[in-house]
Amino acid sequence: MTSGTKSKAQRRAELQRKAAERRAAELRAKRTRLALRIGSAALAVVVIVIIIVAATGGSSHPPSTKTAADVKTTPIPASLQMIADPPTTAGAEGIPIPDGTKLATLSTAATGQSVDGIQCNAGEKTVTHVHTHLTIFVNGKARVIPYGVGIPGYEAVQTPEGPFVETGSCFYWLHTHAEDGIIHVESPSATETFTLGQFFAEWGLPLSATQVGPVTGNETVFFAAPGKKVGIYKGDPANLPLGSHYQIQIDVGTPIVKPVDITNWGDL
Repeated sequence: MTSGTKSKAQRRAELQRKAAERRAAELRAKRTRLALRIGSAALAVVVIVIIIVAATGGSSHPPSTKTAADVKTTPIPASLQMIADPPTTAGAEGIPIPDGTKLATLSTAATGQSVDGIQCNAGEKTVTHVHTHLTIFVNGKARVIPYGVGIPGYEAVQTPEGPFVETGSCFYWLHTHAEDGIIHVESPSATETFTLGQFFAEWGLPLSATQVGPVTGNETVFFAAPGKKVGIYKGDPANLPLGSHYQIQIDVGTPIVKPVDITNWGDL
């Protein structure tokens, strides 16, 4: 046998080696394809999660059904020193507008994206349509809730009692039409309720037991619902529910203003 001639054993060994190399290459290719499929599936899951989060406005909590019955308050102590309500002017909705500066502008307000589970729809959804009154005082001075919160692209018309927002590019389920502190709750659900914290989220402002928008300090929070006596709420005001003719007042600092009481809601 010459040096250029391979034995049968050598040829068989070479064929086996090449076959093993082909199997190894096929196995690597199979693993690569499997990894790509798993990666694509994982990416699809991530995309779906992102879509769900975007659709729900990043909400990490289930829809609320909390009402005034779930709010625990304590009676206002006789020793609490309070000053009288500040001056007001008549509003377009029949609710007095406090004389004061705005708590904040709408520069941080949402512009149409879902926020904390709340959508902005082309028209107002009125399966549920109720109104909560919010008043805020800082060191005894009124701070105005501006009209147009929750109504991107709003257009206000002038009425004898002041501006009133009639239209906008869309309407969040929580919004304000005037500067009287009336939060309109207009949603497509008959059972889901919403909180003051969600309203502030639409506004793009922080709300906690020590901060109201740009203002920080000690807070005294009053809460009342129809048929219930106004009391002091000692929790986080962001958790307070919004409902029909609920009244919420937040005093930051002192002096503390006597709770504003709306007795005539007109058509609201």
